[in-house]
Amino acid sequence: MLSILLNINGRDYPLQVESNWTLLYVIRELLRFTGSKYGCGTGDCGACKVLIDGEAKNSCTLLARNMEGKKIVTIEGVSQGGQLHPVQQAFIDAGAIQCGFCTPGMVITSIALLSKSPDPTEDEILEALGNNLCRCSGYKKIVEAIHLAALQMQEKEVVS
Repeated sequence: MLSILLNINGRDYPLQVESNWTLLYVIRELLRFTGSKYGCGTGDCGACKVLIDGEAKNSCTLLARNMEGKKIVTIEGVSQGGQLHPVQQAFIDAGAIQCGFCTPGMVITSIALLSKSPDPTEDEILEALGNNLCRCSGYKKIVEAIHLAALQMQEKEVVS
């Protein structure tokens, strides 16, 4: 067992982990942050996405032991003070949530995209979502939700 310290959702967690445990295993099984899902285990479906230093990453392919010193945010950490993140709210408002299995990864990917490109084109959105699979939709409402979130986030910045 290795002793590591992970910063997840703004809080430090001292942990004992095996050297081969993935970040997904640690956040789901040890820390009980179950929003990130196990889908493929190979980094192809995006259900396990988390933000690592602001970048959307597949947690199923990352070893927990290599995450020390990084800022990790799970879907549980994106809302602030009981208020949904604008991307979460836009997914609801646009009807972009179906079964919900892929939604946390889609939201995480969208947050990372909008932090880099506040007004993305449809092509940029589709490229960003290229590593996120949804079996319930044709992605139309997901793309609409991301456009809606971008608009709302831009309006909020103007008002603030």
